[in-house]
Formats: sequence, structure tokens, C-alpha cells
Amino acid sequence: MADGERHKGTQTHARLNSLNNSGVQGHAAVRTHYRKLRVEVDARGLAKGLPHAQHIHFGAKARHECPTVAKDDNNNDFRLTTAEGQPAYGPIKVSLTRTGDTSAASGLAVTRFPTAPKGEIHYDRNTRTTKAVARAIRRGDAVVVIHGVDYNGNGKYDFGSAGKSELDPKLPAEATDPATCGVLHR
Repeated sequence: MADGERHKGTQTHARLNSLNNSGVQGHAAVRTHYRKLRVEVDARGLAKGLPHAQHIHFGAKARHECPTVAKDDNNNDFRLTTAEGQPAYGPIKVSLTRTGDTSAASGLAVTRFPTAPKGEIHYDRNTRTTKAVARAIRRGDAVVVIHGVDYNGNGKYDFGSAGKSELDPKLPAEATDPATCGVLHR
């Protein structure tokens, strides 16, 4: 990284594309300055009135891409779970919560994630991360994922259409399955 770039920060962007036939589209931008992050996310087509967990994912062994049904649907049910997506995008590194902690430990802090009253999220927050994650974002190895798919269209996350989440059996899979994904690039 050039010295001038280090002092000005680095801007990365991701086009968010639909997963799981959610219809969700959007854009994310992350500016890194050392370990500081400014994260902006705009997405539309989300399940209305429901919370949507959103994260920056990265893993040294990940493919640094968004998952596809062709490559990652391990049980051939034509649905991607968060676990099936992890080989593509890696584990949670930054939780894009509205308030409080933004570490991976807040990955399922459902009450602190944005809701989508009109099916849209407009998120803007400053936070800090580790040197390794900031470096991954600058390199284009980090992925933004927004979760939450109301498969049966009943206006709530329930266990009826997709069962339990593999991340936490107290949560429906509808709440944790990925709805949209995009790789951060300069």
C-alpha cells in the first residue's frame, strides 16, 4: 500500500446481488483508514418490517466470493444456508449492527440489526476492526452479506418453510439464510 493511500484511507464498493431468490439488490461501501471503518449499505427488496443481520465476512481459507447454488448447495435443496455460504465468503468478522458491539460475537444480535420497514435498509456507521480484517477489505477479500429471507411470504420469520437455523436452533432459518451478497472491491 502506498504511503499516501494509507493516510487518505481506501474506499471499497460492492454490488449486492440476490441470493435464495430473495430479489434483494443493493450497494455497500466501506472506507478503511488504518483499523477504522465507515460502512454504508443501501439495499432494497428485503423482507418488510423484519430485522436483517448484516456482516462483513472474511476467512483466510474462503474463496472470497458470493456462494452459488451450483457450487455450494450441499444438500441439493436449491436453498443456500449460512453454513453452505461460508466456504465462499468466510466467517463473520464485523457485525453491522445499529448500536453497540460490531464484533463477530454480535453476529446473531437480532434486536440490534436494522429492520426494513419498507423493504429497504439505509445503513451508515463508523466502527473499528482488526488490522487483518482492514487489510482483507483493502485487498478485496471481504464480502458483505445481508441475511433474512421470508420464503413463504407471510411477513414473519418462522420455522414453517425452512426449519431451524443451523447457527442457532432457536432461530428460524428464514432469519439467518443469506438474502444478498457482494464482494468489496476498490
